[in-house]
Amino acid sequence: METNILRFENPQYLYWLLIIPVLVAVYVLIRIWNKKQFERFANIRLREYLVPMFSSARANIKFVIFTLAIVLLIIGAANLQSGSKMEKVKREGIDIFLCVDISNSMHAEDIAPNRLERSKQAIYKLISKLGGDRIGVIVFAGNAYVQLPITTDYSAAKMFLSTVDTDLIPTQGTEIGRAIELAVKSFGESEHSKAIVIISDGEDHENGDAVKAAQEAAKNGIKIYTIGMGLDEGAPIPLYNQYGKRTGYKKDKEGNVVITKLDDHILRQIAEIGDGIYVRASNSNVGLDKIYDDISNAKKSEIESKMFTDYEDRFQWFVGAAIILIIIEILISSGKRGWELNFKFFEPDNENNK
Repeated sequence: METNILRFENPQYLYWLLIIPVLVAVYVLIRIWNKKQFERFANIRLREYLVPMFSSARANIKFVIFTLAIVLLIIGAANLQSGSKMEKVKREGIDIFLCVDISNSMHAEDIAPNRLERSKQAIYKLISKLGGDRIGVIVFAGNAYVQLPITTDYSAAKMFLSTVDTDLIPTQGTEIGRAIELAVKSFGESEHSKAIVIISDGEDHENGDAVKAAQEAAKNGIKIYTIGMGLDEGAPIPLYNQYGKRTGYKKDKEGNVVITKLDDHILRQIAEIGDGIYVRASNSNVGLDKIYDDISNAKKSEIESKMFTDYEDRFQWFVGAAIILIIIEILISSGKRGWELNFKFFEPDNENNK
């Protein structure tokens, strides 16, 4: 089957595009500052006569060309690829849904750097080990949402995982039951072996719903594994402003700092119902490897999926265009040349402005 699809081999490099608005802002501020500095000595309308070699439009054009070159280099580094050949691939594996707790308590730092970031690091490591398995990600707090549908695209899984944070779900809580129900529903009607891995600090105030959801999942032959994130001594819950700067810690109505501790009772109960295992995380090991080893020993089903097997790199087009733009930017001088004073290549006709 012949078709065509585009993808980036290294999509994480595209985050560097965020520097473009910063460069534009800095350039504008510099232009404003230069204008104010000139106006301290003379009227801005006299600049053409006092500094005849100056060209405002030329400086703007050079900046635009330079910025486009940076954009093209970033896209080149991300390496746009085109897939031209799709084949059906059969592999043995299981379907795994990772249910990640993103309630505010997961920002506690008793497990470094914090519970949520440590969980994500362990999931990254797990994804790198996967072969024929399909993986999906569900995030939950006061509600549950599918962050990544079940897939064998591990690059996409890592990209989606990088966006997981506590602000994805505004409603606070730890609705483990909803996460399990959503995972069961999202697996679909496939005959593949299935497993759910719940990563949470266990502070679920609706334990009955979680138990019922685990029982329903077990009836459908879905194994459930749980990981407890947190230490005995617990830790305060950091609060951050919109710029990501810590402003303090969460306090109760009496003004006392709230200490969040791991509550693994429900996690142990769910794992037992789901015929899985419970692992308690520590600063040295989250325990996801141990769970995956147990999952791997389960009966694996043959999974048939369509995937692109041939990709062609397109980065050279972007890098080549960037080099051409850089050469053009260098060849365009910042100011006017003497012979250009008789022409108006970059400036508007001043006669029309008098």
